[in-house]
Amino acid sequence: MFRLDHKKFLITGASGGIGQAIVAAMHESGAILSISGTRKQILEEISCKYRNNVHVLPCNLLDAEEVNQLVDKANEVMEGFDGLICNAGITRDSLLLRMSDKAWQEVIDINLTSTFWLNRNACKILLKNRWGRIVNISSVIGLAGNAGQANYAASKAGIIAMSKSIAKEVANRNITVNCIAPGFIDTKMTEVLGNEQKEKILENIPMKRMGTPEEVAAGIVFLLSDSAQYITGHVLSINGGLIM
Repeated sequence: MFRLDHKKFLITGASGGIGQAIVAAMHESGAILSISGTRKQILEEISCKYRNNVHVLPCNLLDAEEVNQLVDKANEVMEGFDGLICNAGITRDSLLLRMSDKAWQEVIDINLTSTFWLNRNACKILLKNRWGRIVNISSVIGLAGNAGQANYAASKAGIIAMSKSIAKEVANRNITVNCIAPGFIDTKMTEVLGNEQKEKILENIPMKRMGTPEEVAAGIVFLLSDSAQYITGHVLSINGGLIM
């Protein structure tokens, strides 16, 4: 296991399936964490489960003021700040001609714009520290597109391009900025798919199974660790071979 002992990180989207796996893996690796999301009760339950070194910071990612205070709050409660994992995201799926302006804007605002705000505020601290790690969660859909998900694909592709740009700006201060692009992961989001839909998806995955949240979390811990200190601007695809 890659170690993150005494490093201090903020995780958004911590109450979802992948988010909870990220918290578990990072806590096991020795990190001190601030966890954020909209479901405060779940965040409190996660914090109680691990007891030590997990701070709860609820945040509405559609509220610019709340988002722009989040990194500073994490820095305050943890008494330091070493990095950021932007995991929060939503879908509002619809075919292009039926997609409303609201469905487009909400996905862009939460998935992409809030990630931009958080990265900008994180870098203000990390540049002063001359060290840091940022991992932004994209998606296989951001690499390949998908019918009915123009808004989601645009947001996740934007995260990749933005992360590469930020990585170039901050690399000389020992700050790495990378992306994880999960494929189809076995979470509540994929539980809604029917058996026929799942079969079609699995036909295109060489490993013939969906990934697990723990497999995504393992990739994140690696990118945050000292073992990945010479990796930046990279997209780590965890998709069972769906896209190579």
